Amino acid sequence: MSRNGKSPQAFRTIREVSEELGIPQHVLRFWETKFKRLRPLKRGGGRRYYRTEDFEMLKTIQKLLYTDGYTIKGVKKLFEDSENNLNTTKSSASKNATNFMKDMSYDTREIEKIVSELSNLRDMLRGKFSG
Repeated sequence: MSRNGKSPQAFRTIREVSEELGIPQHVLRFWETKFKRLRPLKRGGGRRYYRTEDFEMLKTIQKLLYTDGYTIKGVKKLFEDSENNLNTTKSSASKNATNFMKDMSYDTREIEKIVSELSNLRDMLRGKFSG
C-alpha cells in the first residue's frame, strides 16, 4: 500500500502524485511536455490519472534530475539510449531465433540422412542373414 492507502497498481490523480513525490503539479505537467512516453490518462474535464508505469517513470525522472544532477536534456538522452538498447536487444534476439531455426533445419536434414543410411544398412543386413 502507498501512503495514501491505495494499492500500488491503482491510478493516481495529479494531486496524489504531487503529494507522494513532493513535486508541484505544474512541474508534473511540464515534464509531460518534455517526456513523450509520460502520458497519463486524461478523463472528463482534462483530469489526469497516472498509471503505475507513469508513477515509476516520474520517480526515475525525479531521481535523475534532483539527486543525480542530470538536466532534462540529459534525462531524455538516457531514455532514448535505453530505448535504442532495447530495440537492439530485440533485433539481436530475433536474429538468434532465426539462426536457431536454421540450425534446427540443418540438424533435421542430418538426422534424416543418418536414419536413411541406418535403414539401408538394416536392409542390407536383413538380406545377408535371411538368405
